[in-house]
Amino acid sequence: MSDHTTEQQKSHIAVVHNKASRLFIFLGGFFIANAIIAELIGVKLFSLEKILGIDPMNWSFWGQEGLSFNLTAGVILWPFVFVLTDVINEYYGTKGVRLLSFLTVGLISYGFLMIYLGIIVPPADFWIGSKAEEGIENYDNAYGAVFGQGMAIIFASVVAFLVGQLVDVMVFHRLKRYTGEKMIWLRATGSTLVSQFIDSFVVLVIAFYVFGNWSLVFVLSVGVVNYIYKFIMAILMTPLIYLLHEVVERYLGKEVAQELKDHAMENS
Repeated sequence: MSDHTTEQQKSHIAVVHNKASRLFIFLGGFFIANAIIAELIGVKLFSLEKILGIDPMNWSFWGQEGLSFNLTAGVILWPFVFVLTDVINEYYGTKGVRLLSFLTVGLISYGFLMIYLGIIVPPADFWIGSKAEEGIENYDNAYGAVFGQGMAIIFASVVAFLVGQLVDVMVFHRLKRYTGEKMIWLRATGSTLVSQFIDSFVVLVIAFYVFGNWSLVFVLSVGVVNYIYKFIMAILMTPLIYLLHEVVERYLGKEVAQELKDHAMENS
């Protein structure tokens, strides 16, 4: 019994000090944090054209005019989530990405539940007007407006995220079977472009067509604009993928990194 306990303790210690395990914890933690933060800040819309100092694009698709890059703040972080997905895919395979994806969905749902409880608890009387000098007459209403999101949007974003992740995994490994160890850009960027295409439309269709009052044509038009942004970002993020691969290879060592990649392919 004592020997068995000692072996278990050694196993637990090995997990903590094993480089591959620590890397998975680090990548997974950053992956989950980015996804949750993206959901929380996504309530704000911003103008990409204003950031770039250019006039609105005013595109027209299927008769829908005046379409510009008015994007949710969550898109700032989502490109990093999908880059991390590709890196985790490379070294930890389908099971690693699926584990983190389902865990993320669970934690996002838990997070919104806690936010809902935070909104409905009665506010302290003095706190309600504590920001009046800053132009916020009712701090409790402002709190609810910022943190509160409609159930349709929450449900749509979670479904779109999960579907996008599962598609990304599938496309990534199919491309890797074709490319082998070569052309990282093809399997990483290619899988992201496919999954982001699906993500762009799933969230809008569910939130604003199925549960909302947008027309399907308008939903598709907005989806095209969103996907143009995500397409450009996926291309621009390609060098970061190569940089992360280099960092991982140096951290793990070529031999361990190759063992992880081989195991990832065998179990995907």
